[in-house]
Amino acid sequence: MGDIEDSFGDLPGPANPGEEVSVKIRSTKKNNAQEKGQMDSFVPGTCAVWLRTWGCSHNSSDSEYMAGILANSGYRIVGDKTAADVWVLNSCTVKTPSEQQASNLVKEGQGGGKKIVMAGCVSQAAPDEPWLKGISIVGVKQIDRITEVVEETLKGNTVRLLSRRRPDAGLSLPKMRKNELVEVLAINTGCLNHCTYCKTKLARGDLKSYPIEELVDQARTAFERDGVKELWLTSEDLGAYGRDIGLVLPDLLNELIKVVPEGCMMRLGMTNPPYILDHLEEIAAILRHPRVYAFLHIPVQSGSDGVLNDMKREYNSHHFRQIVDYMQGNVPGIYIATDMICAFPTEGVEDFEESMQLVRDYRFPSLFINQFFARTGTPAARMKKVPNDEAKRRTAEMSKLFRSYSRYDDSRIGEEMDVLVCEMASDGVHGVGHNKNYEHILVPNPDQVMGQWVRVRITGVSKFHMSSEP
Repeated sequence: MGDIEDSFGDLPGPANPGEEVSVKIRSTKKNNAQEKGQMDSFVPGTCAVWLRTWGCSHNSSDSEYMAGILANSGYRIVGDKTAADVWVLNSCTVKTPSEQQASNLVKEGQGGGKKIVMAGCVSQAAPDEPWLKGISIVGVKQIDRITEVVEETLKGNTVRLLSRRRPDAGLSLPKMRKNELVEVLAINTGCLNHCTYCKTKLARGDLKSYPIEELVDQARTAFERDGVKELWLTSEDLGAYGRDIGLVLPDLLNELIKVVPEGCMMRLGMTNPPYILDHLEEIAAILRHPRVYAFLHIPVQSGSDGVLNDMKREYNSHHFRQIVDYMQGNVPGIYIATDMICAFPTEGVEDFEESMQLVRDYRFPSLFINQFFARTGTPAARMKKVPNDEAKRRTAEMSKLFRSYSRYDDSRIGEEMDVLVCEMASDGVHGVGHNKNYEHILVPNPDQVMGQWVRVRITGVSKFHMSSEP
């Protein structure tokens, strides 16, 4: 079986935007008769591909690009993994469970005779994991070459393209959206931080922002040519946008708003606290714009200043409170989501209580609670861990607190509002609409209202959504 490797690998050194990456075939053992037969009968672009994605919206955007590139090359993108010839698994390295799911799927696919291509942050940051042995890999900065990797894999070769020494794939690549009404647009890759628990940095690298003109052109094309209704901005850290090219986030947002048509909406993605503290007034004004959802995802991770310092988060709990207080005071009805890590290695009982108090004080409508999992290669992995039973107890206690309150209560029943319906609910029966404050409303008869603004009346409430009727 041939083994194709990126000839530059992960060699250190500054990126050279003009440098091309080549591949070379390294001969290993001879192909057996079955493999030779597969190679002789394989016709590029005639097979079916199944894609599975874990993690953030940035990963989702990468999967849409890979699907578009493959479809443009003649491959069929299928939703049934059993009907596929090759599986492309776009992995996430943030949580151990996600990585374990990917590992299990690799074993399942191999057991069923499927060809496997690994993409995403796990394959980029930890390509030498034992369970990835003999598996083709396409790095996060190589997704425009997914067709090459798939074709060589189907021929029986193992391909590994991991170099960071070439520019990121452009935004104008072919794209197959998972939701044809939503454009997921990555405005930058990488970040400026060095959080002690995070492995994504090892995969995505340092901050690289796309030019405003390129992003505006992509958004305009999505609206005018493709007819999308929502523009979701994503990255590892939205707030850091532009700091590598002499710009700041409001510079981009004010230009993007100009190309969002009437009847369409823009949603901001995740931003870490440090990078919007200097622009609170400008960000608040943007969130008040009628074509921008009043939604902000600001991961705090801990309510303890000591723990935040050990995480190297570059802010304290006061900074976070300052942001939330300002936004709640200046953006009517804003929907704020955040993240918490329970049982970080240096988190004591008092530290955990400070995190609990932060949740009590703000009653975040969306709270992503994560028990700490050590990620190999990170500084936090070398720290003494909180005992597992105690870690589970804290995670359960915070989860119980989160379930004890709701943004949606009975006082909302009978309220009327306008919502934009762009998604199907998990029940397969209702549509999901969002109002200006990005509240989640289930809407009946989605086939009649998909992609439209509709006036609804609230008929019921639950923890995570409201039900409605026309």
